This record gives sequence, C-alpha cells and structure tokens, in this order.
Amino acid sequence: MTLFDHESQRRLQSQAPLAARMRPRSLDDFVGQEHIIGPGCVLRNSIESDQLPSVILWGPPGTGKTTLARIMAGQTKSHFSSVSAVTSGVADLRREASEARERLGMHGQRSVLFVDEIHRFNKAQQDVILPHVEDGTLVLIGATTENPSFEVVAPLLSRCRVFTLKPLTDEQVESIVRSAIEDVEHGLGGQSPQVDDEAMKSLVTLSNGDARTALNALELAVSAATPDGSGVREISAAIIEDAMQQRAVLYDKAGDQHYDTISALIKSVRGSDPDAAIYWLARMIEAGEDAMYIARRLVVLAAEDIGMADPQALQVAVAAQQAVHLIGMPEGRIPLAEATVYLATAPKSNSAYMAIDKALEDTRKTRNEPVPLHLRNAVTGLMREMDYGKGYKYSHDYEDHFSPMQNLPDSLKGRRYYIPGDQGYEQQVADRLRKWWGISDQGSDES
Repeated sequence: MTLFDHESQRRLQSQAPLAARMRPRSLDDFVGQEHIIGPGCVLRNSIESDQLPSVILWGPPGTGKTTLARIMAGQTKSHFSSVSAVTSGVADLRREASEARERLGMHGQRSVLFVDEIHRFNKAQQDVILPHVEDGTLVLIGATTENPSFEVVAPLLSRCRVFTLKPLTDEQVESIVRSAIEDVEHGLGGQSPQVDDEAMKSLVTLSNGDARTALNALELAVSAATPDGSGVREISAAIIEDAMQQRAVLYDKAGDQHYDTISALIKSVRGSDPDAAIYWLARMIEAGEDAMYIARRLVVLAAEDIGMADPQALQVAVAAQQAVHLIGMPEGRIPLAEATVYLATAPKSNSAYMAIDKALEDTRKTRNEPVPLHLRNAVTGLMREMDYGKGYKYSHDYEDHFSPMQNLPDSLKGRRYYIPGDQGYEQQVADRLRKWWGISDQGSDES
C-alpha cells in the first residue's frame, strides 16, 4: 500500500459513519451473539484454530453480520473482499475468484469473500460462486436478513454452515452506545456528549435491537446539539426522538417477519386473546403491511376458526374488508381492529373447515358415483320415464319441514362430514340435527 493509499484510507475512516468507525476489531470486543462466538462455541473454535469454514450469517439488521465477517478474516489473516449482491454481477464474482486463486498460488493466502445481502443474488450468480467455494479457492461469508433455506440455492447452502444472529438486547445496545460516547479516537468522546438516563432509554428502546440504528441516531443527535460554555453537549430524550424520527420496525413484507407476524395474529385470535391479537395487528399496521392483505386473512380466519359457532363472524370480517377497501388507511385500522376483537372473542369451531376437507378427500379417493335418481331434476318426459326425481320427498310438505332421505351415493351411505361443535350457535345446530336424524353422538363418524 502506498503512502497515498494509506492517507486516503485514513481519511475515509475518519469520515465514515459512527457505526463503521466503532466496529470492534476482535472477538473479545464483539458485543452479543455469545451463542455462536462465546467460549467453546464451534464458530469461535474454528476462527481461533485458523480453520475458517464458509458460512451464512442470518439475522436482523444491526446485529453485527458485517463486523463479524471482518473479524473472522482478520483473525485468520485472510484477504478480505466485500461485494454487495445489490450492485455486483457475475463478472465481479469471476474477478474475485480469479484474484483469490492468484493469492492462494503465489502467497498461500486464503481469501474471504463477504457477500452482503446474499439473498438478492439470483441462481446464476450463486452458481458462479459454488465451484470456488467447493474447491477452497474462496471462503464465502454471506450475510442475509432472509431465511437462507428459501433464498440460497441448495448446492451452495449445503457447503456452508448457517449461523443465526439474534437481535441485541437493550443492555447490549446500551453498552455499545456508551462505548461510542466515551471513545475519543473512533467515537464521539472528543465532542463531550452528555446523554441523560431518559435519553439513553429512549435511544435504546427506539433502536429495537439494531446497534447501527442506535449509533447513527446518536451521531446525528450529538451533531445537532449545541455545546454549552464548557463544551458539553446535553442530549435529551427530545433530541434523540427527533434524530430517530420513527422507531426502527423489524419487518419485511415478503420474508420471515411478514409470515411470522401474521401467524402470531391468527394464532392469537384462534386462542381467543384479543389483547395479543390487537398488538400483532398494530405491529403489522405500523410496519406498513398491506391493509387488504390483513383483511383477507381475517375473512379466512372467520370461516376457518369460528365458522358455525358464530356465522355472524364471517359477515363482520367481510364488512371490515369492504370498509378498508372503501376508506383506506389510516382510518381502515379501526374496522380492522373491530373485526380482530370480534373474532378473538367469538366462540370457536372449525367444523365447516374440517367437513369440506374430509369431503374433498372422499371425492379424490372414492369412486365418483352418479347422482342418485331421486335427487335429479326431471325436466323432460324422457327423464321422468327414466325415474329421474322418483321418490324425492319435498321437505316443506312434511311436519317440521323435514323428511329423512338418503342423499349420498350408496358407497358413502352413513358417511358424516360435518360434526358440529358445542360452542355458541352451533349448539342449536347440533340439537336440530339430533332431532331430525336421531344422531345421539355428534362426535362419531360412520363410514
């Protein structure tokens, strides 16, 4: 490296964002993720024994994926190259592989290729890396916020160890922030920031386990604060909140957070917990989830999990969907909340859902017999001659508007699909069926 290169790098480092300047340089300085780099853990042992494997680091933003990759390369004295899956193409990857092969052959030095947001690489790009990872030319460290099982091709994934990073705790984020406040060389110590307890709590809470967000907000807050006569910059909670503007919401509209959160909403409603249901609804709304998607899921939920126990639930859900479509957001949150609370507090039954699935199974696995003659419409003379409609009993001609008939094909005689539950309106349905059909045990299933 020339003197000019060294000076250029020094200036870049000094002008880099606080989060970049405060990157730890060793595992001992790294905060969090003890479950993968704590003493005795496999990844730490691999780094310390200079046996670096190809890995995928999977976790939310600001948990240290890039920093950990740099430490891994540094402690094993490997050459570190970084590419972004957003801006790099096949040509860049081939160049990195060629240079890595030269370093290995001429100097015996391994090369670590760090691919940020590896989930954004398409199959062709991932296939380019594969042979070089397989033969050891490159040690791949991929970083992703998305589930690698879905986003990384199977051959490449099988050659990498996947390590999951967890969101930082509030205590860990505060530790990182305090280090930045006190560090004179790399941090903000030279500007004499004074962060009171309320401001610190606000910063840590709003960062939502994301150290990068916390440090970036802190840096902005310190630069915005006016120093007093002694040069101290007082950082209040109001300044922090102004710097943050909006809490960092951990959510992705097409990934795990999207599916995990809607799953939490559905299961909270199914579990008759209106408070939890409203909370998960709020999380999705705050993250900017498509309100119509939420409404559609509530419609399905009303039919699947409440069903005949309260048929009104489906009407409420559909009305909420129509209301959201009509008025949009943010007002649409109100009918969504009303429907969520109604569904969570309604009696539950999945009998209709179970009935249709059981009937569908029979249509696929049993012979599709003709419709019984007495159920067919005799609209022509020929049909009447063929006994279409013969023996059909018109229900309204009988007492209680009911007369028993066999309406299933002979091969399915006695088969029961709908088994009413014992909650809400469905109790009345069960009573009527017992009266009409003489069914004494609603839970049995005759085949």
